[in-house]
Amino acid sequence: MSDCIFCKIVAGEIPSEKIYEDDKIIVIKDVNPGAPVHVLIIPKEHTDNILHAPSELLLYIQDKLEEIVKKLGVYEDGFRIVINTGVDGGQSVNHLHFHVLGGKTLGWPPC
Repeated sequence: MSDCIFCKIVAGEIPSEKIYEDDKIIVIKDVNPGAPVHVLIIPKEHTDNILHAPSELLLYIQDKLEEIVKKLGVYEDGFRIVINTGVDGGQSVNHLHFHVLGGKTLGWPPC
């Protein structure tokens, strides 16, 4: 999608601080972190949100998650995954992405 900021990041048109990349996903540092560790897992293929994501993609991300959180140093102490969907859910970019937060004790509720 030509006007999608995450598609532009995936295409290399907008710089980002990459943590991990393969042929299906890119993991970048969040530019406005909500925790000491805050990255975004972004599928390379544009999908609006989790409701439209192919199950194969979701399983792929789940399979990669252990490797990613170990690399981030939050495997042992824990982390939170957030997937915002729709306006009321706080989704500000209409491209599926997973927030991975950690590096401190996270409170609840998150709001």
